[in-house]
Amino acid sequence: MKNHSLFTTLKSLTGNPRGCVYPEPLWGIPFNLYAPYASIFMVAIGLTDKQIGLIVSISWGFQVLFALLSGVITDKLGRRLTTMIFDILSWSVPALISAIAQNFWYFLAAGIINSVWRVTHNSWSCLLVEDAEESQLVDIYTWIYIANQIVGFAAPLAGILIGIFSLVPTVRGLYFFAAIMFTVKAVVTYQMTQETKQGLIRLHETRHQSVLGVLGEYKDVFQELIRSPETLYTAGIMFVITVSSMISGSFWGILVTGKLHIPAQNLALFPFVKTIILLVFFFLVNPSLNKLHFKLPMTIGFLGFILSQILLISAPDKGYIILLVSVLLEACSFAAVNPLVDRMVVLTIDPKERARIQSILYVGIILLTSPFGWIAGSLSTLNKDLPFVVNIVLFTAGAALAYLTGKAAQEKL
Repeated sequence: MKNHSLFTTLKSLTGNPRGCVYPEPLWGIPFNLYAPYASIFMVAIGLTDKQIGLIVSISWGFQVLFALLSGVITDKLGRRLTTMIFDILSWSVPALISAIAQNFWYFLAAGIINSVWRVTHNSWSCLLVEDAEESQLVDIYTWIYIANQIVGFAAPLAGILIGIFSLVPTVRGLYFFAAIMFTVKAVVTYQMTQETKQGLIRLHETRHQSVLGVLGEYKDVFQELIRSPETLYTAGIMFVITVSSMISGSFWGILVTGKLHIPAQNLALFPFVKTIILLVFFFLVNPSLNKLHFKLPMTIGFLGFILSQILLISAPDKGYIILLVSVLLEACSFAAVNPLVDRMVVLTIDPKERARIQSILYVGIILLTSPFGWIAGSLSTLNKDLPFVVNIVLFTAGAALAYLTGKAAQEKL
């Protein structure tokens, strides 16, 4: 196991990839401790499904603005400084607001401020990959996912605390803990990294340009983007993953507790199982998948996502076994698809214009995605299953896109 490619990559990481990968558990642990309970915490405070969907849609609307500005901010402040400032603003501050939330308006404020994460997502992605070796990209992203999922082993602690102190006080405490850890992670990442080579070039090029001046150059960057079919195909797959993740993150807990009547303190069982499955898949299956062309594993992965959602909406009352099988399939599909998509994003984007092309991509995806929070909330009000029927449709489109993208890439060779 010590000679496993993932461990070899982890030990050989240097510079910015090392500085981005190693501190990632400081974000993943606190986020994944409170995330499974976020929606039912809102319900416990008094919010309705429709209000939760509205918050998601409004925050996504603000993400359009910050995604548009993310390329400019990243270029003018530098990848490293932008990441630290906006990590704290987008994660630490909303966590504190959520910890003291009393009604809809607190969560709306937290959602709007959290939308600033679109800036740090762009800058952090540049910081992570711009000086990385191409051959290590899939393993680097795999370690990012491992770091953010390993908390599943600690998830039962959250369930135990909820059983002792009840849902609301426990989740408030988890949010306070998260605010501290998010801040520590931002500072540690800053200390362990340096500005990328391309970041230094863009700092010099934009030094005397205004924000509007840099934005004015987006027209040429956009024209370059639409002339790249591979990037557009990848953007379509990103859209599918983004919307489905938003729906699952916001309404999975509501369906499981509201329709299947699984007690809130038992929700921690599922992240725990998911973590085990992901680790097994990442270490034992992914090395073989990485040797294949991406078309086959990505297409099969999306088919697995479809089956997982079918099982989810067909599970009976307190159907733990069916729900666990659904989680198993979702975890395997996630492990097969997501690192490959991240690698596709890196390889299909012009490295000289990475920040601005990513900015344009994120704006387009957000514009298309933002209505789905409200739509899913309205559908959930009618029937808890309906948001996940939307996921099934999306994953079907994702499978088709993965197949067509892979076929086009093979024909290009």
